[in-house]
Amino acid sequence: MELNDLRVFCRVAQLGSFTKAAEQLGVAKSRASAIVRTLEADVGSRLLQRNTRSVRLTPDGELFFERCRELLRESDHLQGMFRPAAGALQGRVRLDMPSLFGQELVMPHLRELLSAHPLLDLRISINDRRVDMIQEGVDCLIRIGPLPDSDLVARKLGTMKACNLASPAYLRQYGVPSSLADLAGHRVIHYANNLRSEEAAWRYAVDGEVQSVPMVSALAINSGSLLLAACRNGLGIMQVSVPASQRLIDSGELVEVLPEFRPPPIQASLLLPHRRHVAPRVEAVLNWLTQVTRPYMQERAS
Repeated sequence: MELNDLRVFCRVAQLGSFTKAAEQLGVAKSRASAIVRTLEADVGSRLLQRNTRSVRLTPDGELFFERCRELLRESDHLQGMFRPAAGALQGRVRLDMPSLFGQELVMPHLRELLSAHPLLDLRISINDRRVDMIQEGVDCLIRIGPLPDSDLVARKLGTMKACNLASPAYLRQYGVPSSLADLAGHRVIHYANNLRSEEAAWRYAVDGEVQSVPMVSALAINSGSLLLAACRNGLGIMQVSVPASQRLIDSGELVEVLPEFRPPPIQASLLLPHRRHVAPRVEAVLNWLTQVTRPYMQERAS
């Protein structure tokens, strides 16, 4: 009974699909099916109940699945327990992060990580939507802002300063606001995870309390990079983290407005599917992320 065969079985069980498991593991569907049939013959019991629409664990399969997961976790630890110290990270690590965070805070440092660990297979997807970490094979999510209730384990990276920005062209056309009352004559570009229900507003902090002023929406966007592009093109004022926009502020492409009414600091977090048995290569990459993003954080993770 090979460890790799157990990995195939576990991924099929987690995803409820031979096709999806084979795609994630880079094997043929027929190979995955044959591996599971061989395991069932070896243990003398049916582990998966199959039909044309789904694959699910049998009662014996559930017991076998739990023991397999424990064995595979211990195997990962044994194989990688000395690698961080020796600097020999290898294997696949899958991350998912917001576009601006990845572009401005992570990408400038990636060459150093990959040069130091040429055997590391790092895979990054970019989005802000809710992700099923098991179904999509993601080791860690990076998320910005308040976290919804979930079973995921959160590690705080820190909090980032936020600011209000507009392009010089926009300010020439609409004027520079000098008070909250002036916002009635301006338009906001706002980030919205839920494009159906989230209302546009100017949010600012007073003595730690968040206040808001409803505004006319120029545009609602669920992509940080598009939000920045819209602001650069003079479509409205936006509220964004300072680290994500510092380059454009320094170049003069964007200008800060109403600095006395800045948004509250924005929290950045790492989300993991479980607390225990994080593979050493994943833990090493998470520690690297914490280290390289630390200079951008106002309040850092302890």
